[in-house]
Amino acid sequence: MALDKILVALFSIIGIAFTYWFFLMKKEKEVVVSDSVDINVEGGYNPEVISIPFGKTTKLNFIRKDSNSCLEEVVLGDFKVRRYLPLNEKITIELTPEKKGEFGYSCGMNMFHGKIVVK
Repeated sequence: MALDKILVALFSIIGIAFTYWFFLMKKEKEVVVSDSVDINVEGGYNPEVISIPFGKTTKLNFIRKDSNSCLEEVVLGDFKVRRYLPLNEKITIELTPEKKGEFGYSCGMNMFHGKIVVK
């Protein structure tokens, strides 16, 4: 077998392994919150996954530092909340979850995502 075919096969296997790890094996880091959490909006949401207690009011403080127009708005569809995020200002959203589970949130264009886990 020629060297070029061996290299193509090797890089193909590495690409498949990386794709599998990135989409299926990568674990999301979950931040446990009791009263409030600051979520930095810069190229996405950080922290991306937060855990909040069931039935207790929790404050989510969104601070947008990215001028990308996609991140101007945050949408928490399961909680019926849509809020404009001005640049470099703290916007607080208070949630009192009435059921347990995982609830996603996103930017206004649904390109950047985060998750709220209610326990």
